[in-house]
Amino acid sequence: MTDKEAALLCKAIGDLHRLQIVQLLTHGEQCACELLEKFAITQPTLSHHMRILCRVKLVQVRKEGKWCHYSLNCEKFVEFKNYIEKITCC
Repeated sequence: MTDKEAALLCKAIGDLHRLQIVQLLTHGEQCACELLEKFAITQPTLSHHMRILCRVKLVQVRKEGKWCHYSLNCEKFVEFKNYIEKITCC
């Protein structure tokens, strides 16, 4: 992971709703309708948040009919975790 990729990912999860969405997705795939029920936001706002998380490839989307199902991209998450673990205090 490059520094630029890590910075974009940090910016993406720097929003409280997006961080909470990532935490919810650690329990498995969820439909957009399920995520929407857990927040006091509109559907367009949820779509905006999901678009940002998908753009940095932390979340992946699977479409089924008119519904979008979201899940964590574990490979990207592990890559980010490894990047963070390289930062140490001396």
